[in-house]
Amino acid sequence: MPPDVPQHGPRRTAERSAGGPAAVAGASGGTSRETPDRELLAAHAAGDPDAFAELVRRHRDRLWAVALRTLGDREEAADALQDAMLSAYRAAAGFRGDSAVTTWLHRIVVNACLDRMRRRQVRATVPLPEAGPGEPAQPGDPIADRDTALVVHRALAELPVEQRAALILVELEGHSVAETAVLLGVAEGTVKSRCARGRARLAVLLGHLRNPEGEADVQPERTTGEGAL
Repeated sequence: MPPDVPQHGPRRTAERSAGGPAAVAGASGGTSRETPDRELLAAHAAGDPDAFAELVRRHRDRLWAVALRTLGDREEAADALQDAMLSAYRAAAGFRGDSAVTTWLHRIVVNACLDRMRRRQVRATVPLPEAGPGEPAQPGDPIADRDTALVVHRALAELPVEQRAALILVELEGHSVAETAVLLGVAEGTVKSRCARGRARLAVLLGHLRNPEGEADVQPERTTGEGAL
């Protein structure tokens, strides 16, 4: 088992009660924090007992944020993150080095989240969690009001899994289209298409936010005769 990765079974772990992935990896032992990611992964594959814990410590906050935003539920996100880290722990020897280690880890986490969403057909309706470990506050975020955040989150949950994942990675996580294509294992054009369709759907679902009084948009009257369009 990876060091300090919670085992499967009852999921009431320390990181869950703390609201974050704090228990996914513990403090590293003798592994230097200056060691490059690739060397850490290679060291882990060669049997270093501390290398994987240090690797996860470096990236767990961002990985936790991806899982939490994708699934929208702390329990689901923690389970998906645990599954992903177990997969990464076991698959380290097969890392080919054709991408950055962090990209490789993100891809495993995203796939774990998508698998969980597809299996359980997640339709989360819980509010976005408050900032905590691994969830730094976003100054200047236009969705600052918590009630609005809840509405937006529910709208995201209504999107097809693939559209939702693409939008979260591009719009919320700040990945480029090219990076998102790598993470999702699809073509860049597919990412663009999914984002465009997701945005169009969100525009419909969130239209009332632009018109909170519920007033219908005023449409120009259609006429007949010479002035007709």
